[in-house]
Amino acid sequence: MRFMIILAFPLILVVVFGFAYLSFNGRINREISGLLSGEKPGAGTVVTQEMLKGLPEPVQRYLAYSGVLGKPIPRTIRLKQVGKIRQDEKSSWMKLEAVEYYSTTPPGFIWKAFLPTRRFPMTLGWDAYLNGRGSMLIKMLSLIPMVNATGIYIDQGAMMRYLNEMTWFPAAFLGENIIWKAIDDTSAEVTLTHQGKSVSATMYFDGEGKPTNFVAKRYRMVGKRYDLETWSTPFTGYGEFEGLKLPVRGQGVWNLKQGDLVYVDLEVTELEYD
Repeated sequence: MRFMIILAFPLILVVVFGFAYLSFNGRINREISGLLSGEKPGAGTVVTQEMLKGLPEPVQRYLAYSGVLGKPIPRTIRLKQVGKIRQDEKSSWMKLEAVEYYSTTPPGFIWKAFLPTRRFPMTLGWDAYLNGRGSMLIKMLSLIPMVNATGIYIDQGAMMRYLNEMTWFPAAFLGENIIWKAIDDTSAEVTLTHQGKSVSATMYFDGEGKPTNFVAKRYRMVGKRYDLETWSTPFTGYGEFEGLKLPVRGQGVWNLKQGDLVYVDLEVTELEYD
């Protein structure tokens, strides 16, 4: 009998963790369906030259470089990523694969991450901005919570992440919820407003119009507290999706007093609109 129990134990674990994965993954997929179902069918507003007038010169250069003229503002976006992530400078890098979905009206996203791979998800997690609220939930083996965070600091961080990742659907920078403010020939301030709240960042561009960096103040989770730190996402590679020139590789960096902490390095491998 003892021998039978020993033999059955691994099978029981597989069943338990398999059920946990199906349950948690199903929950995330239902949230994704809810995000996308809020979008109205049909093509979005087509970007015209007139819409670029009055914007800071480097922003006009950026949008022209991206190729948004004559193309509609997308309503939904889906992309896939591969890369690596870590918690801090003392942590080891972990491989990850991720899929992410966005809505532009209203703004929202759900990022579903598999660590280390989608075929072997030892850890499954999500990061989201929905209905003006941010949330983060990461579970080892889809069962054991490692991170479960909500609240005003997560709201700010998620909203800032959405603003940053609009670089993958740059026509949305022409939306009514966006305000640009001139700084100089290579940078401009961008502000996103949603449900009475706003976040702002400085975007940097080269002479051709390529976006090179995005710098802002964002809350960082440190143990049980949140510190407002400088956060940047230097773009390190460019490619083409949906007929647009977009950044496809980049990093997430906390620019701390003790030095820069690169905590995520990602590459977009697939991207499609609507």
